[in-house]
Amino acid sequence: MTKILMVCLGNICRSPLAEGILRSKLPSNGFAVDSAGTAAYHIGSAPDQRSVAVAKKYGLDISNLRGRQFEVEDFDRFDLIYVMDSSNFKNVVKLARNDNDISKVKLILNEVHPKKDFEVPDPYYGGDQGFENVYNMLDEACEIIAKKVTN
Repeated sequence: MTKILMVCLGNICRSPLAEGILRSKLPSNGFAVDSAGTAAYHIGSAPDQRSVAVAKKYGLDISNLRGRQFEVEDFDRFDLIYVMDSSNFKNVVKLARNDNDISKVKLILNEVHPKKDFEVPDPYYGGDQGFENVYNMLDEACEIIAKKVTN
């Protein structure tokens, strides 16, 4: 089974969207997708209503997801760890125990734009359009990830 983790700051905006999108693109048999945040702000919280709304617009229900914080054991649980921005990357890599852990961590938009290190902007303090933009970025990246892991 291939296990993939999506990581952002609070685990209520970007990473639950990425989790829902990637899940929708993969067969449930043989794959597990989860999400986490690098900060403890929203442990146990549902995704931001704007993330829930944009997901629903595209036929995805992420309302049942709950925020959790990234932990060292996630390096053992997951094969691939996709982070949304360089700050998340640094925070996750800081917890790595070895080079194998670090090799699992990737900026998600490098799937679309290799080696460019583009970031998925945090839409939390913006309006609804920011969530729409983030959805579109993540959808494109998750399409590529799904193709890679299923081939």
